[in-house]
Amino acid sequence: EEITAHSSNVSSLVLGKSSGRLLATGGDDCRVNIWSVNKPNCIMSLTGHTTPIESLQINTNEELIVAGSQSGSIRVWDLEAAKILRTLLGHKANICSLDFHPFGSFVASGSLDTNIKLWDVRRKGCVFRYKGHTEAVRCLRFSPDGKWLASAADDHTVKLWDLAAGKIVFEFTGHTGPVNVVEFHPNEYLLASGSSDRTVRFWDLEKFQVVSCIEEEATPVRCVLFNPDGCCLYSGFQDSLRVYGWEPERCFDVVLVNWGKVADLSICNNQLIGVSFAQSTVSSFVVDLNRVTKSGSIPHGLIRDDEPLVPPTPTGSSLRRIYDRPSTSCSKPQRVKHNSESERRSPSSEDDRDEKESKAEIQNPEDYKEIFQPKNSICRTPPRNNEPFPAPPEDEPVTAKEAAKSSQAADVQTPLPKQELVRTVLLLLELLSQFFLQPDPIQRPPIASSTPLTRTEPSVIPAARNEPIGLKASDFLPAVKNQSQTELVDEEAMSQIRKGHETMCVVLTSRHKNLDTVRAVWSTGDIKARIQLLLPLLSQNSVDSAVAINDLSVVVDLLNIVNQKASLWKLDLCTIVLPQIEKLLQSKYESYVQTGCTSLKLILQRFLPLITDILAAPPSVGVDITREERLHKCKLCYKQLKNISNIVKNKSGLSGRHGSAFRELHLLMAVLE
Repeated sequence: EEITAHSSNVSSLVLGKSSGRLLATGGDDCRVNIWSVNKPNCIMSLTGHTTPIESLQINTNEELIVAGSQSGSIRVWDLEAAKILRTLLGHKANICSLDFHPFGSFVASGSLDTNIKLWDVRRKGCVFRYKGHTEAVRCLRFSPDGKWLASAADDHTVKLWDLAAGKIVFEFTGHTGPVNVVEFHPNEYLLASGSSDRTVRFWDLEKFQVVSCIEEEATPVRCVLFNPDGCCLYSGFQDSLRVYGWEPERCFDVVLVNWGKVADLSICNNQLIGVSFAQSTVSSFVVDLNRVTKSGSIPHGLIRDDEPLVPPTPTGSSLRRIYDRPSTSCSKPQRVKHNSESERRSPSSEDDRDEKESKAEIQNPEDYKEIFQPKNSICRTPPRNNEPFPAPPEDEPVTAKEAAKSSQAADVQTPLPKQELVRTVLLLLELLSQFFLQPDPIQRPPIASSTPLTRTEPSVIPAARNEPIGLKASDFLPAVKNQSQTELVDEEAMSQIRKGHETMCVVLTSRHKNLDTVRAVWSTGDIKARIQLLLPLLSQNSVDSAVAINDLSVVVDLLNIVNQKASLWKLDLCTIVLPQIEKLLQSKYESYVQTGCTSLKLILQRFLPLITDILAAPPSVGVDITREERLHKCKLCYKQLKNISNIVKNKSGLSGRHGSAFRELHLLMAVLE
């Protein structure tokens, strides 16, 4: 089947590996078009690039697509939401290869500038840069367990990178021409590579040696793909498909397919789909794998004629180590080596403008809804019949009146506590009354204060108010025995309200005092001067104990402000804040832990490379007071970070949002171990 994919020449294409029917094409018109293999109409057109598309890749779930352009820019789109997700800038030349991490939200890119970059799609930043190739990187593949990255380049080499260590594991040499493609075995520690020297080589990833080399009198190898069960390898040549085994090396079958220069292969429903392009036309071909010999007694093109035939290894058995895959599909690699701050790019206004200019134009709504928004939603409740666990209780129907009341209550936002202590106590009692107070069946007489007020329930509750709504002081006062004593002065009413809440009053009074101290300092000078003045207040070794603030709530308030501007962080601030962060990470309050994680991440990103470099530097000659002071601060920070790393390591096994944050910090602190 042939389609006219672009108004200009097609420059790249890729097949989705999950369904086998999703096709993405990139052209010189700077567009990325999404197709269904069996349909002639374009489903979606993605715009935003300003130079021709050089490389494409679709993630495993077929929800995201990444495209690299001739200028070195990378854009990631969300296909389900039909919008641009990220713009990644950093390469200085054409993007030649891309690949998605099998579990985490990482993308690897290889460029004509010989560099390989690992990107964090969620945070729009470069995690690490791998240097080693001397020519263009033509293909990248993550290992099935997500721990390794294989790269093939025009310098005739295949390199294996360790994501945790951030360095090369081994360099495979042997090809005599540019290596065009590389592929991991789905189960075993085995790697296949295809080259322009017309050979396919198999590499053992345990012994780091070549297993076999198959050489054909055909055209250069353009793409390779293992069978899903790993029994054989399909290799795409000019107008032919060849099926290989590797122990011993042999060609099981040759299928003549008039696909020209095949660009990509995919398998679905025991059918192999191949696609190729010429000028603006894209052609797709289907090979029935039921008719293809994947193993057998009559091999074609036996490489070694002098050796006896050895029966192939049965499907499912393995002579090598098996990949240890994570238990869940949302797992990330245990560790990923991170670069210094100079390698990262924070979001800028230019990037945001580029993302606004990028569009996803849905040209075929019916096919788009069928593929990306299926009508048959997955039922997430277990079936009621023959289930081992009881069915979850069903929610009671909510009336329109209750829904309106709930929506109205959700719009109410309590302002920051700027009132006096009395109002703060009343707000607290309002909350407590919702949980502990039971309605009193005895009608109590009204209690009049020295300044009587007539309370009426407003029809619309304002978002900003100075007193609680629907709270009466009489609900918290004992019943008046004598009807004549209905008037109480404010002091007596407050005294009765405070009964049973002495501890809370002490806490609120202390916090009010601390906030007053911070406010007095914060009103003087610019923001940097304020930080310098507040440093002694956070120090545990403050000389004036009356001024020192030993209140984590105030520390959290201050850090939430400082975290918004990373340029405020200095080594002085790190040495004083790190002990407080250690306390925050062990706090039982979620907001405290979240603030501690955010501050620790900023410190690790900005100062950890500097600290390690200074500590590793040789001692200076002569007396350098500034350097000695900086060295002392770095030693102190390093010691504190070592203590915190034990806490982070112990909490990295938690689930939920905190567990994810601690695992990310554990990756950043891997250099300390």
